Amino acid sequence: MEKEEFSTRILEIESSLYHVSKGILMNEADCEDVVQSAILKAFVKRNSLREVNYFKTWLTRILINECYQLLRSRRQEVSYEDYMSDKSTEQIKHQELYNIIKRLDIKHRLPIILCYIEGYSINETAKILRIPSGTVKSRLSKGRNQIKKLLEEEE
Repeated sequence: MEKEEFSTRILEIESSLYHVSKGILMNEADCEDVVQSAILKAFVKRNSLREVNYFKTWLTRILINECYQLLRSRRQEVSYEDYMSDKSTEQIKHQELYNIIKRLDIKHRLPIILCYIEGYSINETAKILRIPSGTVKSRLSKGRNQIKKLLEEEE
């Protein structure tokens, strides 16, 4: 893959990468660092990508590995303290939903983010997470049920 094509594809999916990393790390600064690290790693290894059609899936897997590497290096949960007072109503609603999603355990949070927020299919999510598609479906179902329960508790 040429440098220009790589750059173009990165620009198309950069926000998606950020959302995925935020679903794992939940810290703005760490997300930015990990996304940049994943992009750099992918750039160096861009010629190892066998099928260009799977670029987004391939890079998302690299990103997830980078996120887990950061968490392993810290051996602790990263806190999330980034709530600004001058947000719009829509931003507040998104933030409230995100706060619910971040309360899910990681095995249910990631499929929710990948499928419902980032628009990956069940099969793509299964490839990214390296689990069977049936497992993705059951984790989505359990994640939705947990979200429903958490929303009911807040009301």
